[in-house]
Amino acid sequence: MPFSQDELHELPTVISAPRFATYLQAMGNDREKALALYEWNLDLSSALIVPLQVCEVAVRNGIAEAIEHVHGANWPWNNGFIRSLPRPKSKFRYNPANDLQSCAASLPTTGKIIAELKFAFWENIFTVGQDSRIWNAHFRTCFPGAPQGQPTPQCRATAYADLQIIRRLRNRIAHHEPIFMRNIADDYQRIHDMIAWRSQVAAAWMDRKQAVLALLAVKP
Repeated sequence: MPFSQDELHELPTVISAPRFATYLQAMGNDREKALALYEWNLDLSSALIVPLQVCEVAVRNGIAEAIEHVHGANWPWNNGFIRSLPRPKSKFRYNPANDLQSCAASLPTTGKIIAELKFAFWENIFTVGQDSRIWNAHFRTCFPGAPQGQPTPQCRATAYADLQIIRRLRNRIAHHEPIFMRNIADDYQRIHDMIAWRSQVAAAWMDRKQAVLALLAVKP
């Protein structure tokens, strides 16, 4: 549907000149084409929320299950587990132990804590320091769809790297940043695979629900 003259005049101002400039540059300074790209970026960002949500819930529940196997149902308050978490060298970097202890101090149940912890917390459980503590014994049980031909440390490292990329995509969407320059097909496959590692059924269900791939075919 074409834009009205009022939309062509006012929307770039509402979006803001610096933000809209990214789209203008991509579309050869054509204001109408740039607005179409901005609108498509909005639709794509919205569509990605479904697979991102399924991915985060699936992965964090799989990780929580593995932690519970080792540290018990009250693992958020387990000092041994807390001490095992990575400690960043810089105070400005994300600290998973601080995040966990903050949640555990104010929330009454493990389930509520799981829902409140940052995405980065779960990513940090896929670091090498947890191989001997958690993953060597429980990775295949909690992520049965992971490639059978790959050793567990390799799968765990892949999960860590992929979750970093997925989290950064999620954060760009949350901060209303452009994502049209990304290889979204690769992003989607990465999200799909992480869900499938937890449950092939859940990945197939998400495939039926998602609208991402149809949008990729109509990029301006």
